[in-house]
Amino acid sequence: MAKPMTKTQLVSALADEMGSDKKTANGALDAVISIITREVSGGGAVTLPGVGKIYCRERPERMVRNPATGEQIKKDADKVVKMTIAKALKDSVNG
Repeated sequence: MAKPMTKTQLVSALADEMGSDKKTANGALDAVISIITREVSGGGAVTLPGVGKIYCRERPERMVRNPATGEQIKKDADKVVKMTIAKALKDSVNG
């Protein structure tokens, strides 16, 4: 498995794709991340065309097992961030 692209590498690739400098690309990336974070943390969802949909899902209260002791404990309800991958991206990876 290949190493994941770092933020520096992503900013560099984005600057090349946009035909601009790295400072502008970094600002654009930070703005997109900020918008996604604000929307999803507020309970909404964000669709990135060709990539997927990022959303927040609530999990109910449940019983879980402590792996160290084997003891059953109650875990409070919480929220998790999920992502559904777009069919176009799946097809490009598999095809």
